[in-house]
Amino acid sequence: MRKMLNKLFIEKTNDVKIQFLRYILVGGIAAVVNIGALYIFTDIFHLYYLFSNIFGFILGLITNYLLSKVLVFAKEQKFNKVIEFTIYAIIGVIGLGLDTLFLWIFTSWGLYYLLSKIISTALVFIWNFGARKVLYIIAGKISRGENNK
Repeated sequence: MRKMLNKLFIEKTNDVKIQFLRYILVGGIAAVVNIGALYIFTDIFHLYYLFSNIFGFILGLITNYLLSKVLVFAKEQKFNKVIEFTIYAIIGVIGLGLDTLFLWIFTSWGLYYLLSKIISTALVFIWNFGARKVLYIIAGKISRGENNK
């Protein structure tokens, strides 16, 4: 049991299945931060829900980034910090755009904004994991100077 838990949560790995399981955990924690901040900014500070979503998304993204570096993508090829930041910035901006679009669509269809956010978070979660995994592979090749031949 201890060996299995160690493999699932502690050992560095490139195994996509284990990384995805860890990403679910990390994503869950980041989603709580994101949705919690959305609620606080909207219902307590009375900001417009789409503005609140931007703040919540940024806080969730920071949480996700920090936990992902330690738990999910810790064994990925090490490369230039500028490349790493660029990857997260590109994925983050696209993810924020998708998240805000989905939130607006679902809410305009009459769903409560927090229910819309949960649905949006699930959709963007899939985008984030896939995009980060693919871009880490590409960035690793660029950092090693590999050419596609």
